Amino acid sequence: MVGVKICGITNLEDAKASAEAGCDALGFIFCKKSPRYITAKTASEIISELPKKIIKIGVFVNAKERAIKQIAKMCHLNVLQFHGDESPKFCDKFKNFKIIKTFRIKDKINPEAILKYKTFAYLFDTFAAAKPGGTGKTFDWKLIRHLGSIKRPIFLSGGLTEKNVKKAIKILRPRWVDASSSLEKYPGKKDYKKVREFVKAAKGKNL
Repeated sequence: MVGVKICGITNLEDAKASAEAGCDALGFIFCKKSPRYITAKTASEIISELPKKIIKIGVFVNAKERAIKQIAKMCHLNVLQFHGDESPKFCDKFKNFKIIKTFRIKDKINPEAILKYKTFAYLFDTFAAAKPGGTGKTFDWKLIRHLGSIKRPIFLSGGLTEKNVKKAIKILRPRWVDASSSLEKYPGKKDYKKVREFVKAAKGKNL
């Protein structure tokens, strides 16, 4: 069954509601330019209240190695997601962590460049020049359809909703689906009805 990651968590109420809805992982964005930015202190407080089974993922955009490791330790993060222009060499500096490297898709991909990253998993999101993520828009899924043979978990992101997630899973068979802005009332605040319907659709057996 596909795993579900709800990203852009900014408060305990949203975190608990997402966990109760049946998600498998929560994403915390440590990028000050994001409207879903959260401080390490607040994230740590939220994480301490969550069930251990929930995977806690820290999202970073071109952050410094030292800062990432400090936040990861303080917040007891399980996984680190690099959503910027981090190089394969930079990703290799985090041997004690599972790393998800994000690739923002526009109109083509470079498989050779992707495979240079020996990270735990790859995440594919929609490219937008103005922001690194949270676009709420899908990309052409056919561009990554042939990557199914990659021997690493694939996270699919970018404009996923309860209305299209079943189709996305059927076409691409990702290990994980990831949603944030499409499940919000406004930036940083989740719509619980949308969260529940998204999780239900993603984990439904009638695909």
